[in-house]
Amino acid sequence: MQESWLREFVADWQLSGRSPRTATEYVRYIQQLISNNKNPSLADVKEWLHSTPGASVRRKKAQSVRAVGRWCEEADIDEFGWWRRVPVATEAITPQPTVTEEIYRQAVRRCCSLRDRALIEMLWSTGLRRAEIARLDVGHVDFANGYVVVVSAKNNKPRVVPISPNALRAMRRYIGRRTSGLVFEMTGNAIRLRLKCLGLPSAHAWRRGWAVHALTFGVSEASIKSAAGWSSGAMVSRYTQTLALPIAKAEFSRAWDRQRRR
Repeated sequence: MQESWLREFVADWQLSGRSPRTATEYVRYIQQLISNNKNPSLADVKEWLHSTPGASVRRKKAQSVRAVGRWCEEADIDEFGWWRRVPVATEAITPQPTVTEEIYRQAVRRCCSLRDRALIEMLWSTGLRRAEIARLDVGHVDFANGYVVVVSAKNNKPRVVPISPNALRAMRRYIGRRTSGLVFEMTGNAIRLRLKCLGLPSAHAWRRGWAVHALTFGVSEASIKSAAGWSSGAMVSRYTQTLALPIAKAEFSRAWDRQRRR
């Protein structure tokens, strides 16, 4: 495996709109694999995976080999031809902290300032990451059309995210007459500390809650994926899998209500 091929893999991965961070992580694992054996066999890879403690890391390493192997196949490079036979460890899915509507209402009551209220409404309404909120500029908020523009996202691909009427009102009151500059004037770490000070879940728990709440109220997976900046529906499934029953109950309830009204 040549280093130039790995650089080309990273370039192609990013050109396809996927996360640069994931590509970098995959290459790091491949470099670790070939550090002692430049032409590892399937048996070598299985031994490497077996010697790795923790299902989560084993899973990531296997995914890196499979991703690079698939790319080699598509690029007609005779490397990792056995990539499909690399076993991917199953990882037990444990319930993750997820903000519910009740937690959102409690958070609103705990707000001590216009900034707190705007921050909570943004988290609940858009599911933006901490870093995305920290980088949000006043000029990125379109009050007339009801959306925010995320210019610098995790995958370096800008996107447009709808924003609720409640969040728009809170943002308008907080921003006031400002026409430029960062909306919240807070770093990502400052946002984390502010949530902690208010006794509230992390921004990532709000992002999960946003996705689950949107699905529960009938927003399509395609729309959630677009607003969240995910390249596939896998993250939607991952965020909502442990809460599948409440989502299903809500969807069936809406269907039964429509039947009764006929």
